[in-house]
Amino acid sequence: MRSVQTNTSSITSFTLTGFPEMESMEHWLAALLLLLYIISIVGNALILFIIKEEQSLHQPMYYFLSLLSVNDLGVSFSTLPTVLASMCFHVPETAFDACLAQMFFIHFFSWTESGILLAMSFDRYVAICNPLHYSSVLTDARVAHMGMSIIIRSFCMVFPLPFLLKRLPFCKANVLTHSYCLHPDLIRLPCGDTTINSMYGLFIVISAFGVDSLLILLSYVLILHSVLAIASREERLKTLNTCVSHISAVLIFYVPMISVSMVHRFVKHAPEYVHKFTSLVYLFVPPMLNPIIYSIKTKEIRRRLHKMLSGTKF
Repeated sequence: MRSVQTNTSSITSFTLTGFPEMESMEHWLAALLLLLYIISIVGNALILFIIKEEQSLHQPMYYFLSLLSVNDLGVSFSTLPTVLASMCFHVPETAFDACLAQMFFIHFFSWTESGILLAMSFDRYVAICNPLHYSSVLTDARVAHMGMSIIIRSFCMVFPLPFLLKRLPFCKANVLTHSYCLHPDLIRLPCGDTTINSMYGLFIVISAFGVDSLLILLSYVLILHSVLAIASREERLKTLNTCVSHISAVLIFYVPMISVSMVHRFVKHAPEYVHKFTSLVYLFVPPMLNPIIYSIKTKEIRRRLHKMLSGTKF
């Protein structure tokens, strides 16, 4: 109880930082981030609208895509308030509890995205390796149960983080590295023992991202094995083409995430803007690129977009 009192009395807010090293380009950077937000929000909203309106897209693969779009909107809206405040309106202060809440939602949506990508890989595995059982395996009810399981898992994993931080005394500087609140950034500030926080953070990273990525890899090994058994080269390419969008989504999510982890652990003496840039790529690029990739690679979505842009009646 005493530590919580020390915590709240010594620090009531955090100071967020943008890119002070690039002060001369600050306006351009803010404009770029706003553009990324607009593309992400509009793109994912369009994907949701098209899937809702297009009857041919009412199937498991696109239900998971809808969940991915909702999650990407969540990522964008989680970081939007503080990024706008600190970089566009030069209001870098954020309240202690608001920062913890933002940290919760950013990590919650990150963990959820990993789970959705795993579910989408299972969808591709069933569609390619067991096509005759696809409709009986991935029923609407089962897809809904999978979606709820992903959300519950993410919530249970991330829920302890704010409370583990709040029990600690914060008596060091209250300046954060980024223009949003992240757990690795926050655990640098307490003057108490953060061993439990670090160990728990490592545990949930391994148990979520580590396990999910291995299962996604396994699903594609099985898919590749099944595809190579197809006699026709044209059919092999056609089958693999149905996985391109998902593989791209996996890469643009996991590669930046691994880069952030590698930079934090093995390139500690790199300039601070390198850490900030890798973090920005991790949080901003997947929500922006996912709707673009699926719009390009999915014929039904592409056709519907063309009708909307050309003003043709649906």
